[in-house]
Amino acid sequence: MIDLSHLIARETPAPHVVLLRINRPEKKNALHSTMVIELARRLDEAAADIDVRVVVLTGTEETFAAGADIAEMLERGPAGTSNNPDRVKAWRRLEKFPKPIIAAVNGVAFGAGNELALTCDFIIAGKNAQFGQPEVKIGGMAGDGGTQRLPRKIGPNMASYMLMTGDPIDAETAWRLGYVIEICETSKTVARAVEIAATIASRAPLAVQYTKACIGVAVGATHENGIAYERDSLWRNSMAEDRREGMSAFVEKRAPKFTGR
Repeated sequence: MIDLSHLIARETPAPHVVLLRINRPEKKNALHSTMVIELARRLDEAAADIDVRVVVLTGTEETFAAGADIAEMLERGPAGTSNNPDRVKAWRRLEKFPKPIIAAVNGVAFGAGNELALTCDFIIAGKNAQFGQPEVKIGGMAGDGGTQRLPRKIGPNMASYMLMTGDPIDAETAWRLGYVIEICETSKTVARAVEIAATIASRAPLAVQYTKACIGVAVGATHENGIAYERDSLWRNSMAEDRREGMSAFVEKRAPKFTGR
């Protein structure tokens, strides 16, 4: 398997603040498994570093992350990607990160990119931001926690629309739904997220971390069971002929021909 971990860059834009940047613009920041695993490793480092109090996660001004790496999924299949034990553990570590983490989203946050943004405590969006789970358009389904995080973020009605149509929402709609807390000029999104991170970093670190843990208990009592059910459903769906057809059509740049099998 190729190693793309070097495409995750680390910066220190303010005292006690770490910025992790996804930088794979030629592939619209598609999240290869090695990148997800590297993100988790970087967060493990931040969790262990007493000097780090807040993390900001971002991509480029054009793209946060366009989704999972479809070419990798075609090559390695579900066992080697969505259900790869190392990738599954990495997502779990992202979810369990004990310190505040802010997503600064410009451009598209689709599929795994949207699911990544949803693991953060809140989202700052650029005016060009779009959020979506388009997996059903190529015969798939959200498989990195989207079916569980999205309803908790915006309620089951809008989550159902997004997950079942695959159609995205823009930054303004996301703000109205409470999906994002603020919309910025695209060139200022990261700076604004860092500014808020610096404010949080000035507060008592343990009090902030305990507060985050309490919020997690309040909204996620059945989250673990839901994630387990999603992964089982993802595995069963991955066996369908339509899933292979959808991914093949995507790579071949043609319309998929779904049969319901």
